[in-house]
Amino acid sequence: MSNESLLRFERLGSDPFVTVSGGTGWTQTWTSLQAVLGHRRLLALLVRRDIKARYKDSFLGLLWTLINPIVQLVIYYVVMGLVLGAAHGIPDFAIYVFSGLTIFGLFSESLISTTGSILANSGLVKKVYVPREVFPLAAIGSSLFTFAVQLVVLIAATFLLASPPSPEGILYFLPSVLIIVVYATALGLLLSALNVYLRDVQYLTQVLLTIAMWASPIVYGWQMVSDVLKRADLPTWLLEVYTNNPLTLAVLGFHRTFWAAGTPADYPDNLMLRMLIAIGIGFVLLWLCQRTFARLQGNFAQEL
Repeated sequence: MSNESLLRFERLGSDPFVTVSGGTGWTQTWTSLQAVLGHRRLLALLVRRDIKARYKDSFLGLLWTLINPIVQLVIYYVVMGLVLGAAHGIPDFAIYVFSGLTIFGLFSESLISTTGSILANSGLVKKVYVPREVFPLAAIGSSLFTFAVQLVVLIAATFLLASPPSPEGILYFLPSVLIIVVYATALGLLLSALNVYLRDVQYLTQVLLTIAMWASPIVYGWQMVSDVLKRADLPTWLLEVYTNNPLTLAVLGFHRTFWAAGTPADYPDNLMLRMLIAIGIGFVLLWLCQRTFARLQGNFAQEL
């Protein structure tokens, strides 16, 4: 072995070990955030790669992100709106359903893609070191792109089929999106890490999302749930638990934004305050999930 190699090994041996994961303090969280920001170009590249790969080798390419929501809207308007809308007692039923599905779709796609993001990028995880958080975050970014396209369709539909959003209703838009992004990121970080050690997590996530969709006021009204619980003489705290579910609040906020046919009776009291509290709790959950992710990421390469 040459003297140069010996000197290099001695120099490396004298360097202190730096812990990549672990810790529960805000300092470690800030360090992780700085590492992600330092790799923001890689994050942007991963987002673009995920978007392009989704429709790779298709003739229409990214146009499918526009075609799919349009077809969905037509189905809701013609089939569900005209045939079932009157039975549900919900005016502008197509806009009501499509707005709820648009915001829920952001959560669903984000959670599914983030859960499998580490496994999908196993080649990079095993070969080079980058902050592992960039992979779930890239999945969130590509989901936001799809959401933005669906949002364009939704806004156009409100002008063509119903009434455009009111200035007061628009105030609920950002809190609704923020709730979804914060909770999807938090749960995505946690589930993506667990999925490395237990591959059943990604399948369980899909089942739970199916349940979550029907547990949210997307194809039925919040007032219907309230009436059913009152007729059954059930405790009022059950309605509070249902209402303060972050998914329920995000869907209600999106309805408040885009469903102009709604009345105050269709929403719980203090909806904005409930949403702000949910956002605050979501940031705490995000911190806890990120610290759990940091503790688990140390053995990703070995498990993969």
